[in-house]
Amino acid sequence: MDKHSSFAISNPHKVTLDNIQKLGLWLGISGLLILVLATLNVHLEPKNIFVLVSIGFILIGTTVYARRTYLKQPSGIKNNHVWFKSLTNRSVLGWSVGIILTLFYVLLYWFPKFLGLGINGEPNSGLIVMFDSISMFFKEQPASQWFVYGTLYTLAILALGIKFMYKYRHNQYQLIRTTVVIISQLFLAYLIPEILEGLNSETPYFAKDIKNMWPLNYYFFESWHLDNMLNGGTLGMFYLVVGIFMFLVFTPIITYFVGKRWYCSWICGCGGLAETAGDPFRHLSSKKLSAWKLERWLIHSVMVFIFIVTVVVLYGYFTGSGEFLGLSIYNYFSKPYGFLIGAMFSGVIGVGFYPMLGNRVWCRFGCPLAGYMGIIQRFKSRFRITTNGGQCISCGNCSTYCEQGIDVRAYAQKGENIVRASCVGCGICSAVCPRGVLKLENGPEKGRINPTDVLLGNDVDLMNLVNNKTSKF
Repeated sequence: MDKHSSFAISNPHKVTLDNIQKLGLWLGISGLLILVLATLNVHLEPKNIFVLVSIGFILIGTTVYARRTYLKQPSGIKNNHVWFKSLTNRSVLGWSVGIILTLFYVLLYWFPKFLGLGINGEPNSGLIVMFDSISMFFKEQPASQWFVYGTLYTLAILALGIKFMYKYRHNQYQLIRTTVVIISQLFLAYLIPEILEGLNSETPYFAKDIKNMWPLNYYFFESWHLDNMLNGGTLGMFYLVVGIFMFLVFTPIITYFVGKRWYCSWICGCGGLAETAGDPFRHLSSKKLSAWKLERWLIHSVMVFIFIVTVVVLYGYFTGSGEFLGLSIYNYFSKPYGFLIGAMFSGVIGVGFYPMLGNRVWCRFGCPLAGYMGIIQRFKSRFRITTNGGQCISCGNCSTYCEQGIDVRAYAQKGENIVRASCVGCGICSAVCPRGVLKLENGPEKGRINPTDVLLGNDVDLMNLVNNKTSKF
């Protein structure tokens, strides 16, 4: 027997890669290397072939690696060694990836020229010119930094979504959810908007990701965006009406029935990236009480911020004024929100800090749409995570892998339903529980919040309590 063999499911010895895993890694890294070389202005010709090779290598390499890694082991959650890997324990590799991601977002938002964006009529170069052929295919115009970003974003969700599905292949909820995440990003956020952009090239630009609604889409009510939708013909009016209907009517109704998970964990682009690319970092979210307090202050402050900005912007739109109380609407309202929240918080910190703060920094602390749905979920929804406290062995897996920083174990130990505004219903807490203590449910509102019902073995009226709880459902 090999000296590193072990009968433990989680091998205590250093994990080695076989040749198939190495091949998958080599392909994936080679695909990324092509993009890095392009960013450094290394001449790669023909560019249309190299970009397809890069995308293909990343997809195939990730699939080969994930398939070999997870299918050669018994099905079940595999979070082995996450606190011992440099990438996932805030060590050198994790910080390096975080710095690279942060730098990429800084260049994307404020210095796209360094990524190769042509300025003042100049042709694209570097990384961006690599995607010109794909952009020309969709809309007959050279790529912008946002087209490149959208393509890479979709590629990350697709490739790492496949990896996620191999990892959680035993859990039907996760398989269905991840499939919907991939389809939503690929079609609703990428293909359909780009195709519509190409078919309506004569009309002014407006956002065509139908699920990216206000207040997440903070510029939805900006004057230029409203004008572009109103001048965008039937398609523009459709997106205007649907956009208002989505946040005003559709979102509250669906959130009442199933909680905010329908959006945050199933179709949202931010959540989609967090659940796929961010999965290895979910255990890094802080479970401290101080973090929970900060979360509530921050996310609701952002909600108030965007509400004020939107009211002021609409005031300026309907009055034709560029000022509000003597202050420039753009310089004192729209621009600060776009810079601080739209770029710095959601992009630079929200994704760049995955390896340091976990994969849901933006969703937990800053997303105003998540905050809006969270209020509904907390006070007027049928969704809850029920707990069977008598089965809990206090292993702590649920709390460790809660990406929203909820101390799930504390609820499970008491047999208390988890009804939290921040819960995105990803279901990972239930998936990692070895005893089946947790279950995501939609049920009657009565008895949903039960903070005083503590199931303890020495409860004199334990059976009566159980019967009463059962009768409520």
